[in-house]
Amino acid sequence: MVLEVRPLKNKCNLACKYCYENTLKDAGNAKDFCEIEAVKSLLKKEDRPFALFGGEPLLLDEKELESFFSLGFERYKRNIIQTNGTLINDNHIRMFGQYKAVVGISIDGPGECNDLRWAGTLEKTREATAKTENAILRLCSENIPTALIVTLHRQNAVREKLPVMLDWLRGLIRKGARYVRLHILEAYNPVVLGRYSLSSEETSEAMLAFAALSEELKRDFIDIFNDMKHLLKGDDSRASCVWRACDFYSSESVDTLGTNGEMINCGHSHKEGIEFLKADTRGYERYIALYHTPQEHGGCGECRFFLMCKGWCPSSAMNGDWRNRTAHCGTWKTLYKHFEHRMNSRGEKPLSMRQIRKDVEQEMLAAWTMGRNPTIRSILKDMD
Repeated sequence: MVLEVRPLKNKCNLACKYCYENTLKDAGNAKDFCEIEAVKSLLKKEDRPFALFGGEPLLLDEKELESFFSLGFERYKRNIIQTNGTLINDNHIRMFGQYKAVVGISIDGPGECNDLRWAGTLEKTREATAKTENAILRLCSENIPTALIVTLHRQNAVREKLPVMLDWLRGLIRKGARYVRLHILEAYNPVVLGRYSLSSEETSEAMLAFAALSEELKRDFIDIFNDMKHLLKGDDSRASCVWRACDFYSSESVDTLGTNGEMINCGHSHKEGIEFLKADTRGYERYIALYHTPQEHGGCGECRFFLMCKGWCPSSAMNGDWRNRTAHCGTWKTLYKHFEHRMNSRGEKPLSMRQIRKDVEQEMLAAWTMGRNPTIRSILKDMD
């Protein structure tokens, strides 16, 4: 499980139009200060690696930042940081290399494709984007492990923008970027969502274009596709949290460390502008209900991909109600069918089309009823 540490809480140098922390800011619940020494003291009691998040963690004083990296390297021989990349300087590059940091960069594409990551004016936004693009090239040239998080929206993923995005990613992967995570826009402000979100058909078209790029380069660099292909083989041992039946109020794959040692729930559950603490126990009622509820009523009934998808992340649910299946159902079905066809063409039988699927579903339902969340892989192993 990832332990997120936000040394400056929600403080950021950008004002991204769709940031999921905007609900906290709008409600007056965002914070930009943390008791640094208290957080470091708590980290020393934890026995697991941590990742520096924000807001923007590179706003942290560089000596304080190095102290976090030093602690991570001393205990775990590695570090993780997620940044928008606009502030990266020579000293940061030194620290990333010295303390073995994996650097995640949040960017939605080159130039105007990244305009929703707003810096106050269009001119400042384009300048910030150029700094991020240069930082990525520098990281790659220094052989620092670099991953990208790209959110898809009308500014970067409508049909006419796709060639630009594909060329951009093609170049970065060849220069050494390791992985790309594609996010579908999930703004919680209906005005932002209405203005910038893609239709289901547009999202599917964009995702299939990125899948084709993966196949062209013969590299599995887009993690969401890697997950889907492995899930169709019955292997979810390393699948991202979105495929793993997450409890909306007790996220299983993400812990966020609070100043007082409290564990805060995944940020995607803060839609009401409240930073929820984790529930003491996890429940899987959503997934039991989705399995039995017809698709026309917001469920997943009779979907052959339910075992792999499970209605996806509850933060993406239809009508903003976490009990429903994801609003992106059409896109995930399109992609699963695509990868299913690719497997069949190679003579492989995907789990979605195997007779044993129904038995695995029943075992999973029984486990959820008992408050357990096994992997598909473990169930298949027990059935051998």
